[in-house]
Amino acid sequence: MKFKIPFTVAGIEVLKRKSKKFIRFSTPRKTLLDDYLNSANIDINSRQYMAICYRAFAFNLLAFSVILTSVFGLFKMELFYLYGVGASLVISGFILFNQRNYPKIFSLEKQRDIERNLLPVLQDMIVQLNSGVPIFRIMNNIAESNYGQVRDEFNKIVKEINSGVSQIEAIEKYAKLNTSPYFRRILWQISNGMRAGSDMSIVINESMKNLAEEQTIQIQSYGSKLNPLIMFYMLIAIILPSLGITFLIIISSLIGISEKIIQLIFFMIFVFVIFMQIMFIGLIKSRRPSLL
Repeated sequence: MKFKIPFTVAGIEVLKRKSKKFIRFSTPRKTLLDDYLNSANIDINSRQYMAICYRAFAFNLLAFSVILTSVFGLFKMELFYLYGVGASLVISGFILFNQRNYPKIFSLEKQRDIERNLLPVLQDMIVQLNSGVPIFRIMNNIAESNYGQVRDEFNKIVKEINSGVSQIEAIEKYAKLNTSPYFRRILWQISNGMRAGSDMSIVINESMKNLAEEQTIQIQSYGSKLNPLIMFYMLIAIILPSLGITFLIIISSLIGISEKIIQLIFFMIFVFVIFMQIMFIGLIKSRRPSLL
């Protein structure tokens, strides 16, 4: 996953350089945004990032105001300048909101990708340990494998070790930086096992056992959450539209509603059902356990 600020074209360094004048509008205090940016592994702090967002907001507000005001003016709308500025403010605010929350969304997506691959990685590690492969070689093999963000995290650790840092220090460093509690716990267990000189196969086996138990708990919790969602879906997206169409047919035959109104109502019901389908898919996806 590559970090790229939404609705921007230039790279991070170019945006940082162009947004220096807006940095005074951002708070100097350390916030959660700093943690999300550190997790994304990019060279930028929260003040610089918010300066980029504020500059983009000012530019978008000016550009959309000119464009929309001109368009509304061509159509000879009354108070076209107010509508143009108002619509520009809404669009620019929406873009600012997306840019402000993107580091958090990026961090959560990265966390979910890590946790989804954790159990296969531990299983791979235990197989290699039982085959007599050293722990550094195992980390190097994982860094070259296809395990998504877990591969990238181990690649950082391997590069840190190759630069001269000890294995324990490199593992602990990236354990602190990572936002996934499960991955962080596994890295701490590995570093503590290496520090104590423990049998790493036992350490990895315990980590895998704990993760499997956590996965089982998440599956059970997911199943209990799905039941009310299914009831909600059946009621809102199936039962109510079916009853509504039936009553509409009966009422229209009794009181003689015009054909255009009936077609409009049918179209609105169709749009409502499509919207509920999309919303339900989004709810199912958002509730899905991170370890699955």
